Amino acid sequence: MDDVGGKPGLLERLDQGAVICAEGYLFELERRGYLQAGAYVPEVVLEHPELVAQLHREFVHAGSDVVEAFTYYAHREKLRIIDKEHLLEQMNRQALAIAKEVADDTGTLLAGDICNTNVFLPDDDSRATVRQMFEEQVGWAVDAGVDFIVGETFTWGEEALLALAVIKATGLPSVITLAVHQEGSTREGWTPEDACKRLEDAGADVVGLNCTRGPKTMLPLIEKIRASVDVHVAALPVPYRTTEETPSFQSLHDAECDVIPDGRAFPTALDPFVCNRYELEDFARKASALGVTYLGVCCGAGPHHIRAVAEGLGRTPPASRYSADMSKHAFFGTDERIPQEYKEYAEKL
Repeated sequence: MDDVGGKPGLLERLDQGAVICAEGYLFELERRGYLQAGAYVPEVVLEHPELVAQLHREFVHAGSDVVEAFTYYAHREKLRIIDKEHLLEQMNRQALAIAKEVADDTGTLLAGDICNTNVFLPDDDSRATVRQMFEEQVGWAVDAGVDFIVGETFTWGEEALLALAVIKATGLPSVITLAVHQEGSTREGWTPEDACKRLEDAGADVVGLNCTRGPKTMLPLIEKIRASVDVHVAALPVPYRTTEETPSFQSLHDAECDVIPDGRAFPTALDPFVCNRYELEDFARKASALGVTYLGVCCGAGPHHIRAVAEGLGRTPPASRYSADMSKHAFFGTDERIPQEYKEYAEKL
């Protein structure tokens, strides 16, 4: 159930080459002032649908092959916390409708999305609750006619397997990605490669990692996953400079800043740690060389990061028309029409 209506589906496209999927809607819309950090509920799809549609279009313009419906954290538990469970179905259907319109207009793939519920525990009551939450969202995604469904940011391997089971029941292709924190394993203690192998054995079409880790601390884990599975592998880091000492962006501390509690940068003081576009381009190139075929950027991504991923894969999306050309810069340029005294003055800048 991959090639629908004559449009190449996810698996067909992956067999032909890499697929780019832009994520990061929560952080980008929070930065723009339309979403609250902390709760991180995507109420913006109801309050300002035009802004969500515009961000979808900006990511496609930058090179994304996928329009992922902004239903991340639009699940029952998150809405319960802000006393808005009554908006659950409306929020999901609206997000899917917005994404579908953009995908139809741009000829890109439409993805549904489910994610970590933050209530999963390895007991029967929790499993039943979480399954019901997944079934609600997946059902609305199917109704919207999505091309595939993403299950993402799982710290429990078993929760990821539960999400996969719900997705597989629809017959749609699945992309399942885990979030690996400082300890370097799932909460059961599975290594990322073991967890991804379990997902492959359970029928996942694409497995890998998203969120939590930046390019430098995600790539070594991705290399082990790629060596352990036969299915397509996904890698969608956060665009932050995580290190061996602080491998997750939640663990980053800004010792230079004395106006944030305990120096903890996550989630609203991460600015000093943002990767530049060249780092994301380099990550895409290295991940592709490992055999990773599903690439993107997660929380913190801007369109320029997605363009960098596309250009790292040798592509020229429409946004590449505006990629930097420093030859024309007033001080640092080499164009012969720039006055020589300006070029000389550049040494003093």
